[in-house]
Amino acid sequence: MEIDSPNASSGSISGTREENGFHLNRVSVGDYGEGLPYAPIDWPKPGDNWSWRVGKRIASSGHFLDRYLYPPKHLQDPHRRKVGLASKQSVEQFIQAKFPNADVNAFFASFSWKIPSKQLRLFGMTDNKEENPPTVETEETSASDSLMADLTCKAGNKTCTSLGAVGSASGVMLCDICCSEPGFCRDCCCILCCKTVSSSYGGYSYIRCQALLNGYACGHVAHLNCGLRAYMAGTVGGTIGLDAEYYCRRCDSRLDLVSHVRKLLKTCESVDSRDDIEMILSVGISILRDSRRASAKQLLDQISLAMSKLRKGADLEDVWKKEEIVEVTEENGALELENHKDPPANRFLQPLLSSKFDHRVETLVLEDEIDQILMALKKSQESEYRLAEEALSVQKNCIQDLYQQLDHERSTLSQRAPSPDADSVLDSFLSKVDHLKQEIRKFKDMKEVAKRFGRTPKHILKDHFKLETEN
Repeated sequence: MEIDSPNASSGSISGTREENGFHLNRVSVGDYGEGLPYAPIDWPKPGDNWSWRVGKRIASSGHFLDRYLYPPKHLQDPHRRKVGLASKQSVEQFIQAKFPNADVNAFFASFSWKIPSKQLRLFGMTDNKEENPPTVETEETSASDSLMADLTCKAGNKTCTSLGAVGSASGVMLCDICCSEPGFCRDCCCILCCKTVSSSYGGYSYIRCQALLNGYACGHVAHLNCGLRAYMAGTVGGTIGLDAEYYCRRCDSRLDLVSHVRKLLKTCESVDSRDDIEMILSVGISILRDSRRASAKQLLDQISLAMSKLRKGADLEDVWKKEEIVEVTEENGALELENHKDPPANRFLQPLLSSKFDHRVETLVLEDEIDQILMALKKSQESEYRLAEEALSVQKNCIQDLYQQLDHERSTLSQRAPSPDADSVLDSFLSKVDHLKQEIRKFKDMKEVAKRFGRTPKHILKDHFKLETEN
C-alpha cells in the first residue's frame, strides 16, 4: 500500500490527472486493468505487460491508498496464487531479485504509480482552487450528481453494495475470470447464474465468500438456491464432501452455513408476512437437511417446528416461542397435560391434542418428506451408477490391453528362433500373464457392486472404487 500525507494534493481530481506525462482517467473502487497508464508494458521484454488493481481506501489527495501491481505470468511463481505487489518497496525488491541490473527509477517512470479515484466527488471536493468553497446546498447537489455519473455498477444495479463503498481497509483479490465479463459485478451478481442478488430481509437468499487468500478477500456472491441446485451448498457427498457448507467456485474455499441459517432464523422473527417467513425457513431447511453435525440437526429441528406451527395457522408470536415439553397423564379417566422443560420427550403430543390439528395438513407434510427421500435416493443411486460405470470401464480397458499385449508376445515367441535372450522374453510373457490374473481377480471383486454399494465389502469400495465409507 502506498501511504500518503493526509493533506497531500497534486493535479486535477475532477476529470483527469497528469503524471509522468500520462493522461490519467479516474477509476472506481475495485477496478483493474492491464498496461498503461497504471502499469508498465513491454518490460523487461516486448509483450511483457503488467496488470494493476485498486482497493477501496482513498487518500484526501484523490488517489487510491491501496493499489497493486501484478507482473507478467511468466515472472510469477507457478506454485503460488497470483499475488499483487502492494507498495513501491515491494516492487523494487521484486525487480532487484529478478533483474539485479535493471534501472528501478526508469521502471517507475514508464507508468503512473498514483491512480486517481472517481469516488472523491462524493465528499464535495473540487479541483479548482480559485473557486469559492461550495455551500451546503451546492455540495449536496454536486455529490448527488457525481454519484449518478461516476458510481455505477457493471450490472446496472442501483442498490449494489459497491456503490459508495469508500474507506474499507480490506482489499479483494484480483479476478480476471468472471469479473472480466462486461455485465458481471462481483459485489451483486451470483457467480453461478450471473443474475443480481437481493438484499431483502438481510440478504438471506445469498452468501458472500469472505475467505482470505494471501490477505485478500474473495468477495464473490452466490444465490443459496443456485448453490443447492449445483450441489455447491448444503450437504453433498462424493468428492466434494460438504456438510451444511458452501463451496465457492471461484476460490475453492468452504464456508460454514450453520451461522448463516441462525441469522436467517433471527431475521424471520421480525418479518410480518407469513409467506415470506415460510420462504426464508424453506431455504434454511434445504441448507441443513441431511447434515450430520449436531448443531445443524438441532437448528433443523427448531426450524422444522417453527414451520409446522406456521402451516397450522399458529399466531406469529407462538411460532417463535420455545416449545415446552408436554406429558400426557390420565387421572380419573380424564386426560391432563403437564408441562416439563426436561427431559425432552413427547414434544409432538401438544399439536396432536390441539383443536387446530388437521390430519390432512400432516399427510401433505408426510408426502412431501417421502418425495424428498425418494429424490435423494434416486440421486445417490445415479451417483453410484456413474462411479461404478467409470471404474468398470477403466478395468475393462486394462484387461483388454493386457490381452492384446499377450497375444502379440505369444505370436512373437512362436515365430522366434532359439536365442540367448529367449529366457528374458519368456519371463516378460509370464509376468504379463500374472498381471492379467491379478486384474481378472480385481474385476471379479468389482462385480460385487451389482448387489449395490451398501452390500459391497468396504475394502472393495475403498481399493477399487476409491470410495471411503464410514464404520
